[in-house]
Amino acid sequence: MNADELARGLFRILETGDPSLAASLVADDNHNREAAVAPSACAIPGPAGTLASSAWMRFAFSDLRFPVLGVAESDGQVWVRLRMRGRHTGPFVRFRDGALDQAIPPTGRQIDFEQVHVLGVRDGKVVSHEAVRDDVTMLGQLGVFPPSPAVGLRMVAWRLSGRATRAAAAVSQEADRAAEAFRSGVVMS
Repeated sequence: MNADELARGLFRILETGDPSLAASLVADDNHNREAAVAPSACAIPGPAGTLASSAWMRFAFSDLRFPVLGVAESDGQVWVRLRMRGRHTGPFVRFRDGALDQAIPPTGRQIDFEQVHVLGVRDGKVVSHEAVRDDVTMLGQLGVFPPSPAVGLRMVAWRLSGRATRAAAAVSQEADRAAEAFRSGVVMS
């Protein structure tokens, strides 16, 4: 498999949660540096963590797509320039040190912004992942930065009512379920 196919395949996993594709493209010792802001299951090495990351992102964004704009390869690394696209139909929850940091209630808004991902590759599989994302643009598209009064009030109301905490628990459970299903060999629909 060449670098372009590997890159497109990895982001197809994130779009779909395909466990067989994850097993074929992600090394058992894969480390995702970006899991620091995700549910704890996303930090599990290997395909299980990648599938947990997919569940986390698909929890917040329907019609999730990662159109690849360019791929370059050098010395065991694959550089991928792409766009992240989708509709914000579920809570987007970010974590810090395993705890709820921010929950953005669903806005129904479209996101479409650029990212660059650096994949470490060994023996045709992904062994590491890190990204440079334009999160400010994404937050702007969601109305969070600069804060629109309506979105800001909803975020505060979610925090005060406990909905943010419940959303964090729900997305963490979904990510845990995706990881555990892979590790136990259960195919999720």
